[in-house]
Amino acid sequence: MARRERCSGCGSNMLVSPEARVVRCSQCHTLTNLVPINARPGRTRYNGLPRMHENPYGNGPSPQHPQYPQPRPSLSPVPIYGRKRALLCGVNYHGKSYKLKGSINDVKSMKYLLVETLGFPNDSILMLTENEREPSKIPTKQNIRKALKWLVYGCQPGDSLVFHFSGHGTRQKDYNHDEVDGFDEALCPLDHETEGNIIDDEINDTIVKPLTRGTTLHAIIDACYSGTVLDLPFVCRMNKEGRYAWEDQRNPLFNKRTSGGLAFCFSACDDHQTSADTTAFTGTNVRTGAMTYSFVQAIQNERRLTYGHLLNAMRYTIGDVSKAHGASQVSKPRFSKLNWWRNRLDYLFLV
Repeated sequence: MARRERCSGCGSNMLVSPEARVVRCSQCHTLTNLVPINARPGRTRYNGLPRMHENPYGNGPSPQHPQYPQPRPSLSPVPIYGRKRALLCGVNYHGKSYKLKGSINDVKSMKYLLVETLGFPNDSILMLTENEREPSKIPTKQNIRKALKWLVYGCQPGDSLVFHFSGHGTRQKDYNHDEVDGFDEALCPLDHETEGNIIDDEINDTIVKPLTRGTTLHAIIDACYSGTVLDLPFVCRMNKEGRYAWEDQRNPLFNKRTSGGLAFCFSACDDHQTSADTTAFTGTNVRTGAMTYSFVQAIQNERRLTYGHLLNAMRYTIGDVSKAHGASQVSKPRFSKLNWWRNRLDYLFLV
């Protein structure tokens, strides 16, 4: 059953779930640490901090969430705030004829947004770029695969997860016939020429299907052919006037849903389109991806956005720069697609 707790900031009463360890006040937004009921005086004491366990991303240990008793699904409220974790991949493909110059800038901008604006702890963010010194943090196919598993490992109700990729995307023939257009979308790791790409089927299996009730994933994919790279069942398409319509891409023979959680994906362009980095947004020689830049600007300018307002803000940013610099300087505003397993746009964007 839910219990009442008092906010440590304004003193107002809050209704929280029995297993909650921290909650944010809806009035003053103060974070209040909670003591489990069975750890209070006169009760059986809680077993203490969780033990360290093997981290699926590497050889070192990582903290495990306490294994609370499973609540009854139909009655127990889901904690609103939990752990935050992010995976940011930026691939410039140094030394290649198809090299990019803005991908690493994109993930640096995204990390700044997550830490300074959205309150993600520094140590909860994993960055994979060619500039990293540790071999395990180079964006190879193997490392990205491990990092995707790390992102969703042990996800709990209230967890907020972010996956950001800036680099090349591609499409290839769909061999298991689960795609409407006959092509699988894919991300290109640094060593894709020898190791191959990471296709949407694998991405869906790794970070979408494991999402349990109360867990939220936001993916921001700044790459070519990225419209449905998470293989989510529904696509929101927005036209130049800002009107949107939902497209059902479910295939009755394939399950692409979560395990009760929420999955969102903002994509730079449609499955048949390309995108590129540009200097048009910065006004300097610093290159960025149009989608990443407009996404960061929209969140920084207004925190309490609905998804619909966020898409419109991104569209306006890209449209204004496109008019100022011309279509040759900016990727055509192939407005970001919001892919979601539920047909609504009225949820606040709170990561």
